[in-house]
Amino acid sequence: MNDCLFCKIIKGEIPSKKIYEDETVYVFEDINPTAPIHYLVIPKEHISRLDEVNESNSAVISHIYEVIAKLSKEMDIKDGFRVVSNCGETAGQSVFHIHFHMLAGRDFGWPAG
Repeated sequence: MNDCLFCKIIKGEIPSKKIYEDETVYVFEDINPTAPIHYLVIPKEHISRLDEVNESNSAVISHIYEVIAKLSKEMDIKDGFRVVSNCGETAGQSVFHIHFHMLAGRDFGWPAG
């Protein structure tokens, strides 16, 4: 997608503070963090919303969670972390490229939102 913010970040057209990258996933620091650790984990494949996940692209979601687990171990996050993904404007999605917020380093309340 030519006008997608996250696709431009993946291509290096917009700078980001990269945390991790492999053939499927790109992870970078959120520019407006809401926790001491606030990473965005995005697939390199453009999928606009969670409700567009299907049999042909669902393996990327599994891989995203594997990367999140790997990062949590590498960063020695023992007190827990939260993963958030919004689907649609009403839910708070502002960039229409599926992404997962990895949050850690503070206490989180419940219910979320």
